[in-house]
Amino acid sequence: MTNIQFAKRLQPLQSNVFADMDRAKATALAAGRQLIDLSLGSSDLPAEAHVIEAIAQSLHDRSTHGYLLFNGTQAFRQAAANWYEHKFGIKVDPQTEVLPLIGSQEGTAHLPLALLNPGDFALLQDPGYPSHAGGVYLASGQIYPMPLLAENGFLPVFADIPAPVLAQSRMMVLSYPHNPTAAIAPLSFFQEAVAFCEQHNLVLVHDFPYVDLVFEAGKWENSLLSPKSKIVRLSEAEVQNPKSLVPSILQADPDKNVSIEFFTLSKSYNMGGFRIGYAIGNPQLINALRQVKAAVDFNQYRGILNGAIAALTGPQAGVQSAVATFRQRRDAFITALHHIGWHVSTPKATMYIWAKLPSLWSQNSIEFCTQLVKQTGVAASPGAGFGKSGEGYVRFALVHEPPLLEIAVKRIAEFLN
Repeated sequence: MTNIQFAKRLQPLQSNVFADMDRAKATALAAGRQLIDLSLGSSDLPAEAHVIEAIAQSLHDRSTHGYLLFNGTQAFRQAAANWYEHKFGIKVDPQTEVLPLIGSQEGTAHLPLALLNPGDFALLQDPGYPSHAGGVYLASGQIYPMPLLAENGFLPVFADIPAPVLAQSRMMVLSYPHNPTAAIAPLSFFQEAVAFCEQHNLVLVHDFPYVDLVFEAGKWENSLLSPKSKIVRLSEAEVQNPKSLVPSILQADPDKNVSIEFFTLSKSYNMGGFRIGYAIGNPQLINALRQVKAAVDFNQYRGILNGAIAALTGPQAGVQSAVATFRQRRDAFITALHHIGWHVSTPKATMYIWAKLPSLWSQNSIEFCTQLVKQTGVAASPGAGFGKSGEGYVRFALVHEPPLLEIAVKRIAEFLN
């Protein structure tokens, strides 16, 4: 057999948390376990009927059956710009400041190809979403992990980044509400991030899939923040307005000097399988990402964009219903965990529970999750799979109804005992 030589950039991509857990789940199923999969943040809720109808109607329109180039996405880009302006009060040019994406992951994975030369650094959250690192590796860049610690409210401390790394850095990636920790960040933090990136000539990337999955405002926990942090106490207006707790990065950078933000319809509108997202931000960054995208693909089927337009412009009751559903699941799961003596904090956003592992497993989250699914059929994601600073934690995705979540916790209790 021919000895095929592969690029070195593939080496760090050989394994990731989802692929590893997929193998563990397959082993459990082969052993006859009934699987309760809490490892993948894929919503089990359906897309709204008016969204499905828009896609269905498109199927009968033969003009939608061909390739879709950039100019053909104008209606979707306008809908995205209008949605953003309505939600955050900042004007967006749909021609130069919006780019459709085949899921926001396409954008976060491809943008490093437009920004990094081999050896350049990207500043990434640790723990963080795996595709953020994957895109940097594909661009032959280096990663500097910014630790997210509970005592800092799971926010990075910019002052801790070494000067030699900063000199060689080209981009910073943030994502709040955060996956996997479910942490949120106030506007004051984003203002600090924008100022830092402007000072050090960095592009600021914000991945924003959980923009709508926010359960409650609540007062910011300043007591959790490190003395190194410059975060200030929220104003009364911020405390009263839940939206202020999940600001857009462009509210901190309204002139779009250094920032680009990625949105997806996977979470808010339960359209994960349709692979539809978009970027909004600095026109030069949008154009650079568009150049990379043009070398890789066109766009997805026009009917999917028609469904996305219906989602963004139509009734929003489905979004509110999804939030209520995940809040109910969060409360049921946490209550069940507390009943078995596993005390975790209550997240204000996302569809995840970030749970600190019992001391017996505190340094081996991968083994915990592997043995848990093997012995009980309950699948979770090990914190170490999201980065070194994720060790000692496990992430549960709230993708089942409360009765099944409660059965999962009973199985977890049996495993722990």
